[in-house]
Amino acid sequence: MRGITTKYFKTGISLFIVTVALALSWAYLSRLLFFLVLADLVILALLGLAGRDAWRQTLPADQAQPRDKPQPVGRLRSAARRRGAAELLHPEAIVTLAEERQAAGIDDVFTALDHDLVGLVPVKQKVEEIASLLLVDRVRHRFGLTAPRPNLHMCFTGAPGTGKTTVALRMAELLHRLGYLEKGHLVHAMRDDLVGEYVGQTAPKTKRVLERAMGGVLFIDEAYYLYRASDSKDYGQECIDILLQVMENNRDKLVVILAGYQDRMDDFYGSNPGMSSRIAHHLDFAPYQVDELVAIGRAMLDRSSYYLSDAAEAAFRDYLNLRLEPADILSSPVFSAAVLGELAR
Repeated sequence: MRGITTKYFKTGISLFIVTVALALSWAYLSRLLFFLVLADLVILALLGLAGRDAWRQTLPADQAQPRDKPQPVGRLRSAARRRGAAELLHPEAIVTLAEERQAAGIDDVFTALDHDLVGLVPVKQKVEEIASLLLVDRVRHRFGLTAPRPNLHMCFTGAPGTGKTTVALRMAELLHRLGYLEKGHLVHAMRDDLVGEYVGQTAPKTKRVLERAMGGVLFIDEAYYLYRASDSKDYGQECIDILLQVMENNRDKLVVILAGYQDRMDDFYGSNPGMSSRIAHHLDFAPYQVDELVAIGRAMLDRSSYYLSDAAEAAFRDYLNLRLEPADILSSPVFSAAVLGELAR
């Protein structure tokens, strides 16, 4: 502040002297001489400015620019707090994840996941394990223990209708709240959205989908259809190459989830080892059991203001047991509305 005050004080004195000189010249000199003196002062001022700039350009790089002055300690601490500077941790301190979990506000995500999906206990446990891993990573960063960003690309295996898309939506929300995704939205894509039919179509289509997904989750359903080994003119490999590059270089901006049947995804990874190496988390969605299917059917009826009587529920269970015979395994919780209507009478 003292330097700034001195600078403006000198400038004010100089302007005052110039003003007094001009006033005296106007009073005691002829108008012609006055304007000649004024023109000379303006020319001298312009030459002085030009000469000063030219002199600065001839100085070495370390002298041409003024050095930063040391800032007050309080201001530096405030700037450090704004930048998220590391906190000091006492050697005997015990760190728990309860505060970090509460600060991130992720408990309602798990509540919504339980409400949206019946069963799937191993899947829900895996989601909580991923969240715990990221909470530990957040705490480490808070105390200055930096580490590379965890790999968050995933694979969901299971039959259609087992809740893969629902879990992907909740996963996007979870990663956004924990600070690992900027937006937390989900973009659903399949082969037709990524692979073109002619030369030159695949790369633009793939890049457009990736641009829409940046900051969130790209969910590729039936991902094994991206690669068709039997078709020599297929352009799916071009899409896979682009995905591999983006998954590696933009892992801090995008999470890719590949989904499909277990056996077909295994074949897909066998044909594309690079893709397999980029997947960190595998979640298997097992087929629903009878009790779980009954609970799903009851929830579907409840949303339409129906209910199952004891006799109707017994008939429903018999129907499910028949459909779950080994010869005709039911792997989807989506049932015929007509059958449910008959049972609800």
